[in-house]
Amino acid sequence: MENKEISDKLKEILQLRYEPVAVKLVKKSEDIPADFNQPEKKTRHCQSIMKARASECLVIPADKHACVVGGSSLGLLETPDNVRSGEFHSKIGMFDTPEAAAKMIEERAEFEECSMQATVVCPLEKADFKPDVVVLIDLPETLYWIVPAFTFEKGGRVTLSTAPFQATCVDSTIIPIQTGDVNFSMGCFGCRRTTDIGRNEMLVGIPGPILENIVEHLEKLYEKPIKKARGL
Repeated sequence: MENKEISDKLKEILQLRYEPVAVKLVKKSEDIPADFNQPEKKTRHCQSIMKARASECLVIPADKHACVVGGSSLGLLETPDNVRSGEFHSKIGMFDTPEAAAKMIEERAEFEECSMQATVVCPLEKADFKPDVVVLIDLPETLYWIVPAFTFEKGGRVTLSTAPFQATCVDSTIIPIQTGDVNFSMGCFGCRRTTDIGRNEMLVGIPGPILENIVEHLEKLYEKPIKKARGL
């Protein structure tokens, strides 16, 4: 399936209120796409995701990433000492001690420092590239159906990995890429403070390689379970 067809099916079956967002990390060995706009001001990864769900296409080079925490986990920037030590996050008041904050950073999923040079975000229907991950932002019931779509063939359970920070960069982008599994996030302090994500909204990251498989399973689920649960 082409990206537009996948996007159309996701929006129709799940009744998404926003565009599915395609995300690609541009490695140092790759060319930065020339046909995407760069933001005028420095932009956080979470902000770019929210812009893309509203139909914008952006390429954000390393020097245009506003958040050093997100940028460093994505392999775009070096991790500042005060982030590694926990000092940065403990000052926000979200942790009892710097050591607790440092443990969060120590255990986060991340790419090698400065191994990437840019991120590309775009509505999936407009993406002319294979996404590394597709991020959906919507209501819990809407995104719930990704769970049975993921377990449709093999069964088992879906493990959610999250933290008080880094909902879009770590939870919804890096973890799905590195594990090959879907991952859900309830949002984080940073994205809830700096974007328009709703208090009733959450996120899920779907690895690009299994995206078509997820859609095929959603089509089968729509035949009976989704319609029955929604009273359609």
